[in-house]
Amino acid sequence: MDSSRTRITKAVIPAAGLGTRFLPATKATPKEMLPVVDKPAIQYVVEEAVSAGLTDVLMITGRNKRPLEDHFDRNHELEEALRKKGDDGRLAKVAESNDLANIHYVRQGDPRGLGHAVLCAAEHVGDQPFAVLLGDDLIDPRDPLLARMVHAQADHGGSVIALMEVDPEQIHLYGCAAVETTADSDVVRVTDLVEKPAAADAPSNYAVIGRYVLDPAVFDVLRTTEPGRGNEIQLTDALQRLATDEALDSPVHGVVFKGRRYDTGDRGDYLRAIVRLACEREDLGADLRAWLRKYVAEEMAD
Repeated sequence: MDSSRTRITKAVIPAAGLGTRFLPATKATPKEMLPVVDKPAIQYVVEEAVSAGLTDVLMITGRNKRPLEDHFDRNHELEEALRKKGDDGRLAKVAESNDLANIHYVRQGDPRGLGHAVLCAAEHVGDQPFAVLLGDDLIDPRDPLLARMVHAQADHGGSVIALMEVDPEQIHLYGCAAVETTADSDVVRVTDLVEKPAAADAPSNYAVIGRYVLDPAVFDVLRTTEPGRGNEIQLTDALQRLATDEALDSPVHGVVFKGRRYDTGDRGDYLRAIVRLACEREDLGADLRAWLRKYVAEEMAD
């Protein structure tokens, strides 16, 4: 079977991280459950997968992640209480996460890096191409990045990663790709990958962001990938082998994304994401924008 041309239906969401940048809030609450306005970040990610046609979602979890499962399960007591009150609006909001997708869970066990987390999905994924979505990156639903990546994978085969141009002084925070142009203006061929290089050593300012569509060939590479940066098994290292070893016959391409992305893994960007998304809401935007204008004017006057 030519797995690189198989229709993609499965998404993998690594969610086993400890969320140390958000302590003490994440001492007992998974970082994926932190609200972005009034919806947990993880729900935005699942909704993105579903909107791209991926209906089978596997979450890679760890200790203290039970609230993730509870969120996507029925809450009969709450639903019944809202039903008795006739609060159909809130009832619909509570129920919408129940049937988004077929959601499965597997524990990572030892936190050995993103590459190891992806490898935990091997049995579930099998020999099909699949998507990986990182919960720290929220992509605005008006910018269908994942759907474009799925189409690019169907056209080019192999694996497809999401790339975004960043300021050179920020490239050390990301995996970085060396690229060649293709006939598609928004698709490049990846010729090399470096995990979090210094600005002087970076081959470009194309940063890898948290969306991947991967050929199952990545699993065999991950099984033999030694721990790298941070003494963890890095997905970037496995993709680098796929991109540079022609004998593996599994090319790596990148979709260059120029849309709206919200980084909820950083406290400052998390707050900015909430403000941006709330400002665009019909029920919140007008009042919040008015308050922000007043607040900024008062701060500038001081």
